[in-house]
Amino acid sequence: MRFLCIYRPSKPESDAPPTQQEMESMGKLIGEMHKAGVLLAAEGCLPSSKGSRVRLDGGKFSVTDGPFPETKELIAGFALLQVKSKPEAIEWIKRFLTVAGEGESEVRLLHDMPAG
Repeated sequence: MRFLCIYRPSKPESDAPPTQQEMESMGKLIGEMHKAGVLLAAEGCLPSSKGSRVRLDGGKFSVTDGPFPETKELIAGFALLQVKSKPEAIEWIKRFLTVAGEGESEVRLLHDMPAG
């Protein structure tokens, strides 16, 4: 089973890079996830000021450049996990949140594509 886990921090975003301690803690967890064979991909996002939102509404496109002020709408990163069950994905994400800090992660089961 593959799960997309989307991280939304509860604190306002910052242009400041992670501290050395934060990088080491996250690196250790990512290493453990790789060793366990559950981590397919993971990335952190740069601040929303460097991004845009593209919307299609009524057949017309609109593009809105960041920053996006609503913290609840911010996506700070993602992980793609391959695990045996949703509870297992949730346990890994609990460990991730312990390292990443206050916020929430949405854990979404992905469609499996038929082999062919």
